Amino acid sequence: MPRPEMLKLPELLAELGISRPAFYRMRARGQAPKLLKLPNGQIRIRRTDLDAWLAQCEQQLTA
Repeated sequence: MPRPEMLKLPELLAELGISRPAFYRMRARGQAPKLLKLPNGQIRIRRTDLDAWLAQCEQQLTA
């Protein structure tokens, strides 16, 4: 099954295995992946942005 190109916030949280409050704490510290806010206020994240963010986190751990 192909992965969706855009994730909803609950999908992102499930994939990362974190709670909504933990995610918003990361976001407040500037440590969250790049997000898109739709005109209706909903949040989305591009799969490519999530993958790039995860790769960056991995590089920081090995540096």
